[in-house]
Amino acid sequence: MIKKRSATEMHEGDGVVVKRLMPIPAFRNFDPFVLWDDFTVTPGHGFPEHPHRGFEAITYLFSGSIRHEDNLGNASTVQSGGAQRFTAGSGLVHSEMPNEDNPTRGIQLWINLPQRLKQTDPGYQQVNHDEFPVDDIDGGQVKTIVGADSPLNILTPMRYLELQLHDGAHYTAAIDGAMRGLVYVVEGESTIQGQTFVAADAAFFENESEIKIESTGHTRLMLCYGQPHGEPIIQYGPFVD
Repeated sequence: MIKKRSATEMHEGDGVVVKRLMPIPAFRNFDPFVLWDDFTVTPGHGFPEHPHRGFEAITYLFSGSIRHEDNLGNASTVQSGGAQRFTAGSGLVHSEMPNEDNPTRGIQLWINLPQRLKQTDPGYQQVNHDEFPVDDIDGGQVKTIVGADSPLNILTPMRYLELQLHDGAHYTAAIDGAMRGLVYVVEGESTIQGQTFVAADAAFFENESEIKIESTGHTRLMLCYGQPHGEPIIQYGPFVD
């Protein structure tokens, strides 16, 4: 079963425009995922120092760069095509600010931690573009952000892929039946399980053994699915308890 949802544009941080799938009043989360923001940061804006607790986050960049600093002593710059992962765990304070004269765009994804890991030690990891595995397929490419052969570590079983498909390309993903997730259209137009989706649309799915995608023109999509924890999710602002 799939359900179409469209991102809602809003402002976050210091003047950052995001297209948000969740959490919004009508759709709070999709266990184990608790936030999905397609963000664009312009020079002079960003996410100044703020706290987090109880989840992990992946920030993946399509363009530009982000400077990350935290109270663990980490300070690094993530470039286009790269990602950062922070484990908020028992608590972390960080900032994410652009390091460019041009807009920076990417996806931030929050993944809930199960109750048994809520107090795990916070941590940080950066993975650069050339460290991610990229596979050529008929009519496009598949980049593995989380999954087999990717160095990016997440405590929840999941897969996270970037798909770039040319006009008329077909891609079929085999899905572990115990997992649920979404396909998000970053650019272009695609048919997903027979329905048409355009930029900022997402196909949420569960109880599916495969997801079939056909591209119209050049399309960039994100495919993300994971093992639900099956526990209550209590989220308020930057904390997920």
